[in-house]
Amino acid sequence: MNTESLVIRPLGTEERHPTELLLLADPSLPLIEDYLRRGTCFIAELEDQTIGAYVLLPTRPETVELVNVAVAEGLHGQGIGRQLVLHAVQTAHQARYKTIEIGTGNSSIGQLALYQKCGFRIVGVDLDFFVRHYEEEIYENGIRCRDMIRMSMDL
Repeated sequence: MNTESLVIRPLGTEERHPTELLLLADPSLPLIEDYLRRGTCFIAELEDQTIGAYVLLPTRPETVELVNVAVAEGLHGQGIGRQLVLHAVQTAHQARYKTIEIGTGNSSIGQLALYQKCGFRIVGVDLDFFVRHYEEEIYENGIRCRDMIRMSMDL
């Protein structure tokens, strides 16, 4: 699929959140609903179809967190996630945030590589985050997802 015509934009206030898409990156509907209320959702569209999304969530003065970078199944590995992450960084910079943060699971090998390629650095580990906040056990790449790897980038 040609992603040259990919459009990334804020979701309109009257538009429906792409919940099914967001559930691909975060299996907790209550957590998704919580950060959607507090943050701004952006969607990626290709040929009038929503194929990606992310949420920017202000967390502290001058700091914003990039949460839930989601790409439609079947479209992974085509650079869409990278475009979403770089768009989020640019959007945060234009909004005059000083720091953008992101967190991902210890088992999210591809995401850890992507975020580092985009300029994020590991700044900490929130031990047992996924054990405390998710009822069901999560496995990726044959690894139990237990810990949140915290990453950050100065803007």
